[in-house]
Amino acid sequence: MNKYLIVGLGNIGPEYVYTRHNIGFLIADELASSQGLTFSPTSFGVKIQFKYKGRSVMVLKPDTYMNLSGKAIKYHLGKENIPLENLLVITDDLNLEFGTFRLKAKGSDGGHNGLKSVQSLLNTTLYPRFRFGVGDSFQKGKQVDYVLGKWTEQEMQTLADRIEKAKDAALSFVFAGLSNTMNQFNGKE
Repeated sequence: MNKYLIVGLGNIGPEYVYTRHNIGFLIADELASSQGLTFSPTSFGVKIQFKYKGRSVMVLKPDTYMNLSGKAIKYHLGKENIPLENLLVITDDLNLEFGTFRLKAKGSDGGHNGLKSVQSLLNTTLYPRFRFGVGDSFQKGKQVDYVLGKWTEQEMQTLADRIEKAKDAALSFVFAGLSNTMNQFNGKE
């Protein structure tokens, strides 16, 4: 099947726009920009749709807030009849250095509430995910403040470049497949 669902995880609202937790939304925005598209309302969020090298791609930004992201993903997978292997969930990861990519075919939620929701509602850990490293420069007990915090000036200097490369990785997933994309983008600066 040539239909794909790319989901950037984040929280809605202007106060969350440039927070670490919203990297999935920023990458989704870059995908939209690269196609000259604007998001339009849909059930459980906003979406764009386009063709990429003969494949039909839907990019979704759920409006369910991070902790209920699985609800939006489950709905659109079913509605569009998209198989799990053609789903790519993009999220932040505290366990990776800033700007590092890790694409995987399966795995645990790693303590990430968005991925917990996806795993719970899809009832599986067997779906592709794209973790974007946000680093772990926070004091013990300050994890929530850190992920909901704004990017530092130093991070902002390279963020646009990393987001553009993340967009390229998402499109590679659609065209070249997960394995080739992992080989090309995982851990690369």
